[in-house]
Amino acid sequence: MTTDTDTTPMAESTGSGAPDDDPGRPLAVAGPMEVELKYRMTDVATGERLLAADDLGGFTAAGPIETIHHDDRYVDTADGALAAAGYAGRLRTSADGTVITLKSLGRYDDGGALHRRRELEGPADPATPIAGWPASVARDALAAIVAGRELAELVTLRQTRHRRQFARDGAAVEVSADDVEVIVGERVVERFAELELELREGDEAALEPLVERLAEHEELVSVEASKLERALDAVRRERREAVEEPPAPAAATGARGGTQAVSRSRRRAPVAIPVGPLPGDTARTTASTAPGVTPESTATAPSAARSVADVDAAPGPPATMAPASPVEPEAPRILVPKSPGVLADDHLAEAGRKVLRFHLARMVAREAGARDGANAEELHGMRVATRRQRAAWRVFGDAFEPRRTRRFRRHLRRVAADLGAVRDLDVLIDAAETYRDGLASMEAQALEPLIAAWQERRETARAVLVRELDSSGYQRWLDDYLAFAQSEGQGVHNVGPTEPHRVRDTMPSRIWTAYQGVRAYEPVMRWADVTTLHELRIAAKWLRYTLEFVREVLGRDAAPVIEKIVALQDHLGWLHDADVAAGLARAFLVEHAGDLTELESAAIGRYLVDRERELARLRRTVGPPWRGVSSLSFRRALGRLVAGM
Repeated sequence: MTTDTDTTPMAESTGSGAPDDDPGRPLAVAGPMEVELKYRMTDVATGERLLAADDLGGFTAAGPIETIHHDDRYVDTADGALAAAGYAGRLRTSADGTVITLKSLGRYDDGGALHRRRELEGPADPATPIAGWPASVARDALAAIVAGRELAELVTLRQTRHRRQFARDGAAVEVSADDVEVIVGERVVERFAELELELREGDEAALEPLVERLAEHEELVSVEASKLERALDAVRRERREAVEEPPAPAAATGARGGTQAVSRSRRRAPVAIPVGPLPGDTARTTASTAPGVTPESTATAPSAARSVADVDAAPGPPATMAPASPVEPEAPRILVPKSPGVLADDHLAEAGRKVLRFHLARMVAREAGARDGANAEELHGMRVATRRQRAAWRVFGDAFEPRRTRRFRRHLRRVAADLGAVRDLDVLIDAAETYRDGLASMEAQALEPLIAAWQERRETARAVLVRELDSSGYQRWLDDYLAFAQSEGQGVHNVGPTEPHRVRDTMPSRIWTAYQGVRAYEPVMRWADVTTLHELRIAAKWLRYTLEFVREVLGRDAAPVIEKIVALQDHLGWLHDADVAAGLARAFLVEHAGDLTELESAAIGRYLVDRERELARLRRTVGPPWRGVSSLSFRRALGRLVAGM
């Protein structure tokens, strides 16, 4: 969206048109302001479900879903003139031609999902010098910044974008679900999915209902970094791995004294990667470029690659270092009883802290197993623990000071998303393998391309998870989070003595609020589509967690009530799994139509039909578990529980 119509190409420049003598001082390029919400998704299916809905946070669909393909080549000069000026340069190629975009690297906001960036666009022709491109403000600004120097490719992002227009009261939003591949030297080194909601018309305040609506989806995590920043992180990682001394040891000392498995990504085959400067590098090397916009030279000169890698990579131990002596097992970092131990007279914040502490301890206990990857249940257990914590923040969060606890919630969502990306693929692969095992050998073999593709995506998602768990940012967050969870009174929102603040005073209304979120689906259940049923699943999950957090206060009679909610949640979960599997199988058939044999296409098509039939069956049979939580007897049982608090 344009919030600033000043399109003056350059706000300041030297008389010669060359960059300022101080490379750290940006050259300000005035132009339109892009305003958008950005979220990372566990998979593109999450975004496709949102696009399929005719209503999104009060916005109504204003057109059909479109699918387009982009190749985005990010470029800069050999000495990083664009980055020094505070801008990223992108050449986007699609069926309509090539467009040059200059985007400011600064965000103009205070974090979270909302992004504001200066943006200039214009037509481009990479085969000719910049001066020969069609006239535009973007071309003139780019020419002034690079001052005759050649552009070189930093990294390529290959995107499949599903987009749809939504409108409400004079405001228009373009919603896009992007499946992104980061390409380095003809190889996919990173793959991720993002949801973007760009404000096309109207006031920025129109986005607030969308922020609230999307906060309900655990599959979405607000994104602070741009796609380019994530892609450049992948390039730097490839640089480090390209110059590491082989062979890597089987295990290395962990950040807290234990041992941990070395990432599988360190044993991958070598790949040609760019060695030129990247935005954010603290040391730069020069790279020769051909005329026009050309790919950068690849890692054929070890000394050039080493000069960059030495900056990014931590120094390793000398090759002659003696083996480290055994390390004593580290004492548990957090000890909790067998249950949260919430009491009726607990302050709401301290009850929440008990719940957070209990599930945080479970998360920490599963971390080593999730990192190791030998037992999928360890990762599953860690993911469940993060889900429970996120639900606890939703139930008890307003009892804490938002500014003092926001970063705990935000990073928790990131960890949960990384775990979910792996776990969801585990479920998909397990179901596909179970189906395959019941087939004849030739038919089973024909299904392998689909399973292999999902396994490859799973390994990529797992590499992302391991990097997150091994990162210094994760360790700092976990240390601070552990301290918060074990420090009574920290971050608590102050309340007066007569304000409701005990569990017995505040939880009854929270339970009924969670239940009304479930019962609100009653008028539409007869005609509910898959998207609506998925939203019901989320509402049922919040009701279940709200009850489970105070289960000890509710007493033994809570068990049968919770069991009915679990039955509905499980049914809708199986429906969700079938829908995702069908969607991914369908997308695979479309994307790989030219690569598959007739037998493979037929076998994968039959699996798609099987998942669609299962999806239809689960939709037909949702009635009994739904009546289990919507009946008068259920409401009476729930009422008795609440009245007894």
